[in-house]
Amino acid sequence: MAFPVLSTYRLQLRGPSSGFGFTFSDAENILEYLDSLGVSHLYLSPILTAAHGSSHGYDVTDPTTVSAELGGADGLARLSAAARARGMGVIVDIVPNHVGIDKPQQNIWWWDVLRYGRNSVYAAYFDVDWELDEDGRIVLPLLGSDADVADLKVDGELLTLGDLALPIAPGTGSGTGAEVHDRQHYRLVGWRRGVCGYRRFFSITSLAGLRQEDDTVFEVTHAEVARWFSEGLVDGVRIDHPDGLSDPSGYLCRLRELLGPKAWIVIEKILAADEALDPTLPVAGTTGYDVLREVGGLFIDPDGAPQLSALVETSGLHYHAMAAMLAGLKIQAATDTLASELRRLRRKIVAAAGADHPLLPEAVAALLTHIGVYRCDYPSLAAIMPTALAETSSAAPELAPALQVIATALAQGQEPDTRLQQLCGAVTAKASEDCYFYRDARLVSLNEVGGEPHRFGVDAAEFHHRAATRARLWPQTMTTLTTHDTKRGEDVRARIGVLSQVPSLWSEFVGRVETQAPSPDPATGQFLWQNIFGVWPVSGEVGDKLRDRLHAYSEKAIREAAWHTSWNDPNTAFEQAVHRWLDIVLDGPAAEELTKLVTQLNPHATSDALGQKLLALTVPGVPDIYQGTELWDDSLVDPDNRREVDYAIRRDALNALQHPKIRVTTTALRLRRARPDSFLHGDYIPVLASGDASDHIVAFRRADDILVAVTRWTVRLQDTGWGNTAIPLPEGTWTDTLTGAVADGKTSAAVLFADLPVALLERS
Repeated sequence: MAFPVLSTYRLQLRGPSSGFGFTFSDAENILEYLDSLGVSHLYLSPILTAAHGSSHGYDVTDPTTVSAELGGADGLARLSAAARARGMGVIVDIVPNHVGIDKPQQNIWWWDVLRYGRNSVYAAYFDVDWELDEDGRIVLPLLGSDADVADLKVDGELLTLGDLALPIAPGTGSGTGAEVHDRQHYRLVGWRRGVCGYRRFFSITSLAGLRQEDDTVFEVTHAEVARWFSEGLVDGVRIDHPDGLSDPSGYLCRLRELLGPKAWIVIEKILAADEALDPTLPVAGTTGYDVLREVGGLFIDPDGAPQLSALVETSGLHYHAMAAMLAGLKIQAATDTLASELRRLRRKIVAAAGADHPLLPEAVAALLTHIGVYRCDYPSLAAIMPTALAETSSAAPELAPALQVIATALAQGQEPDTRLQQLCGAVTAKASEDCYFYRDARLVSLNEVGGEPHRFGVDAAEFHHRAATRARLWPQTMTTLTTHDTKRGEDVRARIGVLSQVPSLWSEFVGRVETQAPSPDPATGQFLWQNIFGVWPVSGEVGDKLRDRLHAYSEKAIREAAWHTSWNDPNTAFEQAVHRWLDIVLDGPAAEELTKLVTQLNPHATSDALGQKLLALTVPGVPDIYQGTELWDDSLVDPDNRREVDYAIRRDALNALQHPKIRVTTTALRLRRARPDSFLHGDYIPVLASGDASDHIVAFRRADDILVAVTRWTVRLQDTGWGNTAIPLPEGTWTDTLTGAVADGKTSAAVLFADLPVALLERS
């Protein structure tokens, strides 16, 4: 029996070999707690067999089996049965775009392709570029340099080099390692050459793309998923990165047909701020990054933009030039990071158009800078490509002939079009999420997946209109505040967002602490100061764990920014300078300054965190609670957000109901369970406050029996107070489910928010 999806609770499963385990059995042990919290469905990270020691599961090595480390098929069945006994269901994250090949022997399909080449029964499973090598071998960029081929060793039926072990084709194992290598179906090259013989997940060589457009591949990789639904084990799936597939729309249509009309399907579709989800897709909606941007942006004070922009400029950057920087990063991603994919695309364009042009690579890269979405071949986005072609030609007339070649190839709608779209998504992710978001230091809480930092917050009018539209078109889409991919957890973003209300205070603070602890690079310093502020403990006590986390985060951040160091070319001197600076911050007078500022602003951060939590739980859509975020959470980017969660503390907090965040969370979840129709199908109607401080309130009704109200921009409100501000409650008697207070008619904001900065009213 399937249960309606009213809410989800995201669990990051992992086997014991990853350092610490959280398996099906562990999930079963917290079912009572999650049921009491009010959750309707467990939402599991990928559960198919992944690389040994994987801490996340997105590197699936065998899509046909449930991970034995997590508990296997029997463990999943027990968890599902235990959940259903409580009236709860299960959602599972699946990864159709790629599989893990970091340890080739763990992936029998990839191993067979390496051993037998095109003669492998699995050769068509992978998106291999058989034309790249003149002898038709798979090019593997796994060596430090091409010269390392001379050091290869023959070990029985294996060709080895250090930890690298690859299969030897039958009858080709005699001679030196280099001689044997020359007879294989693969060719090993240095990774710095920028060539790769297969489609990857973005630029990650250890993840090889699958050809889901092939009927056999789809059937084999989804047989186990189909079993979950036929046996009633699972109610829905989350689809990881569908934009990487050759035909996302076709894939989703086939998946819907396989899983049936009742399966809840949400897709990790990252929408641009001006992009609507294509209405023809047979899914419930996205995984909620669009709502995350809207909810978080609502609490950003637009008055802070000028001063925070000016502060960025003191580091030597001109904020008005950041758009050009992003365009440059896209070009760099296309021509350098993803050069292999670009070369393959060029070959396909030339073959389809029957013509070439020396500026073709430059034209493709420039064209991608004018496409502001991950891919634009969805029917509803048909106008984007011709517009991008026109804009590119206008901005760079010398590229016009090459653009005609591109258009000629695209007109046929075959492989060139598909590969251009796949490259577009990869370029967007590598340039924006994986680089630009670590450079833009104006307000880093805006630098989030699905976010657009140049848009300084979300206006209430925009927020209301988007929510009302979602209620009509996508009422069962997922809403979220934190995921395994967010750059910062929801509470960290809420605290950093408060800086938009106090730009002068923040500017003065940065000036002061930069004198006490000058950062190695001003732009890097401004970025890291905000993140340090975001996780700084109110007590001011920095233990070894937080110190280690901040060092790990800082190193990742500066490598992703790729200004002074990078993953491929680490600048040891600069990285050591950043680590020394961070220790000076943690141990010196700047630490006291941080504690003072956090103490001063934390009440406002708490207010915003509660406000965004309540909104995410009550706006149109199905809310997801990322593991542990029902209490305050100071997580940064992965792997920091995959730390172990203490559920004993959360059980105690749920029983006591004194912690404001778990109080808001469980009250909203339980109300959703009590009034499912109001939240799943009810209208969204804005409620306008009156009075001098009305802009500090965002309120709305769900159906005719639920009213939600939250406060914002509380720094200014602290000086003025609520005064004559009131909310007009609709006819009837209303009870605040958070406090028990009863109200009717026009209600003073001071009364409504006397106990908490949020209110969740139910018509009696």
